[in-house]
Amino acid sequence: MPAHYFRTLTGKDRSTEANRQLGFSLAFVAGATNAGGFLAVKQYTSHMSGVVSAIADQTALGDVALVLAGAGSLISFLLGAACSAVLVNWGRRRRLNSQYASPLLIEAGLLLCFGLLGSHLALWEPLFVPTTVVLLCFIMGLQNAMITKLSDAEIRTTHMTGIVTDIGIELGKLLYWNSSRVDAAEPFVLANRAKLKVHGTMLTVFFIGGVTGAMGFKHIGYAATIPLAGLLIVLAIVPLIDDLRGQIYRLDR
Repeated sequence: MPAHYFRTLTGKDRSTEANRQLGFSLAFVAGATNAGGFLAVKQYTSHMSGVVSAIADQTALGDVALVLAGAGSLISFLLGAACSAVLVNWGRRRRLNSQYASPLLIEAGLLLCFGLLGSHLALWEPLFVPTTVVLLCFIMGLQNAMITKLSDAEIRTTHMTGIVTDIGIELGKLLYWNSSRVDAAEPFVLANRAKLKVHGTMLTVFFIGGVTGAMGFKHIGYAATIPLAGLLIVLAIVPLIDDLRGQIYRLDR
């Protein structure tokens, strides 16, 4: 049943396969949000390496305004991650089914507001651009922290640096020639094909999401984030309903 599937996908009882399937979905959302956001404000918001480097560059150049803008992006990502950690830990201590779903619902709400109001807010460009960057950085921090806690730091979805590195490592192992003339006591170098498949899929889905988000923003504008919000709501709503039903049952007793 669909409800059971989404319950396993975002509920409190986890499996490796569910973590990966959720990771693929969130990588698509992150890729679409990041690419669409770039077309909106000419800045990527999902990875902090570039942001920190930009802060360092602008500090050296003495551009205080850009330093403050970069610091705002960094702080917003941090606050998003912190918010996600608070929500997940709060839900864990209360044994909620929606402990992992609640950050996704907040992300969906923020994307929905951006999609519905973006075209109106864009009329005030001096305020719109920094507000949008801060909002998207917060969303990316929120999502990345949730999937990190859910998977015990095995999966990241908002940036591909680590994933591309892992793909390179496994490809190096796959191409390595295990010579029979070396010390037989040394173990053979073997690639983790399952890991290579998962990371390759994650990278592909992120790319597809990026193309989808960019095309969506190009053709329909800010409303392109509304389907992304809808996807997140579909992913997260079943555990929340389970918690609401449980609460109603306890009140009726």
